[in-house]
Amino acid sequence: MAEYRVDELARLAGTTVGNVRVYQDRELLPPPERRGRVALYSDAHLARLRVILGLLKRGYTFAQIRELLTTWQSGRDLEDLLGLEQVLSLPWSDEPTERIALADLLAEFSHHGVDTEVIARLVRLGLFTHDGAAHVLVRSPRLLHAGRELLAAGVPLTALLEIAEQVRRHTDQLAAMFLRMVDEHVVPGRDTGWTPSGDEMPQLTQQASRLRPLAQSVVTAFLAKSMSRALSDWLTERFGPLFQQHYPER
Repeated sequence: MAEYRVDELARLAGTTVGNVRVYQDRELLPPPERRGRVALYSDAHLARLRVILGLLKRGYTFAQIRELLTTWQSGRDLEDLLGLEQVLSLPWSDEPTERIALADLLAEFSHHGVDTEVIARLVRLGLFTHDGAAHVLVRSPRLLHAGRELLAAGVPLTALLEIAEQVRRHTDQLAAMFLRMVDEHVVPGRDTGWTPSGDEMPQLTQQASRLRPLAQSVVTAFLAKSMSRALSDWLTERFGPLFQQHYPER
């Protein structure tokens, strides 16, 4: 099992060291293992921390989260519970977050019109989170790289932000659609207060772990087909006469 210092734990979970301390003080996160002066956290801590962050994002209070976790664990096998926690809370992307100084980010992109208002817009999109007053955590370095490439290709910042917001809305709708399918067909007939029993936990964990690659495969396959069709139509519309001129036999 992996071991993390508190700064590594916070970075992997996408939060701050200060928040980790707060969750420990509120008894939401178990204490770390002590080895002399070094405090070490495990994968179980990381999974629990991601659950806490997810519940906070959905509007739960500290008291509600503590009660939920206590109720969930009561009478259930802790190993099964942690396995389910890890499956449900692990990010759907394996790319690590990247910590960047806000001043460096503004300096790099200022000629494209990036300012503090744009940074705030990217935070609302979920692409960045603030890490103190002087740094941001880039949630997806791959998306940041794509943004760099598109800006360099001549796409204006306003158009790029509009596309990002549209894609975010559509992917949110896709995610909600997949979860409705799970509600209707995988765990049908369960009320909102239901929690899995010890016998149900392993099966639910397996089903949840299978949902990730299946959902990603479906979206990737359809996007590839849609891009292929759209690109073919675009080429015909934009360059069809040119192709006919040079290749009349086609």
